[in-house]
Amino acid sequence: MSGCAVICLMGATATGKTGLAVEICQRFDVELISVDSALIYKGMDIGTAKPDARTQALAPHHLVDIIDPAQAFSVWDFLQHSQRLVAEINDRGKVPLLVGGTMMYFHAFENGLNQLPEADQALRRRLDQEARQQGLESMHARLAAIDPASAKRIKASDSQRIQRALEVIELSGETLSALQLRATQGYRGNLNKIILAADDRPALHRRIEQRFLQMLEQGFIGEVEGLKQRTDLNLSLSSMRCVGYRQIWQYLDGEMTREKMVEKVIAATRQLAKRQITWLRKQPKERAFDCLSYCKDDIFRQVESAFSTL
Repeated sequence: MSGCAVICLMGATATGKTGLAVEICQRFDVELISVDSALIYKGMDIGTAKPDARTQALAPHHLVDIIDPAQAFSVWDFLQHSQRLVAEINDRGKVPLLVGGTMMYFHAFENGLNQLPEADQALRRRLDQEARQQGLESMHARLAAIDPASAKRIKASDSQRIQRALEVIELSGETLSALQLRATQGYRGNLNKIILAADDRPALHRRIEQRFLQMLEQGFIGEVEGLKQRTDLNLSLSSMRCVGYRQIWQYLDGEMTREKMVEKVIAATRQLAKRQITWLRKQPKERAFDCLSYCKDDIFRQVESAFSTL
């Protein structure tokens, strides 16, 4: 895909991406495209830290509230949507500002989908544990139900390849066989990255905890209760595996105390932030700004440089 300038505002969870994106939107002629695998779902507002109505009135976000939680949405779907939106925004003479923290979406936009997702060690440990508990034959049967083409090629005794195929499905929302057949190019225009770094990890952890406690005060548990009443939603769906939703669902099922649920959500969010930060460290250091101490004028100069390439 070729095109004009695109700005990518990236950062781990709780680094203040939305607030900064709104300020950029008010100052520059940009349109925002959400790069967040949770904000796509309708009715999941509090736990996803979705921009409220006032914020979206100030700075409308594309790819927010576009599907029902019972529906599937893959990296391929994001790529198709984002490429179309970027072309439309460019045609309007504006600059697209992609903002969010779903790094596999950013990776697909920049590089295309000709590469499989990188290994996720935490996910691999979980799949190893499931293989020990359920048996390799059961794991192969699970793969066969989701991706029969890959299961046909992979022996039921090949634990490593079974694990990788299941890992790809969870990370990308796509089957291994589908990804291997599909090859797409990444964005070929000017990609201008702005990274909100979290250099002070304890401070980020405090922000994560404070934000989750605020979500509880805003009615997060009630939001999950409403979703739980639906007969078409369950914990196997991608939407209900979002951090916070899964743990509160389990709490409502009586699987843990409220105190334990809070502890688990905060720990899971910290793990998410750790994975995001690890990915962001591979990005150009000169484009990184500490989320707690950056100068807005420095950010605005980066945005202006994107406009200079139009």
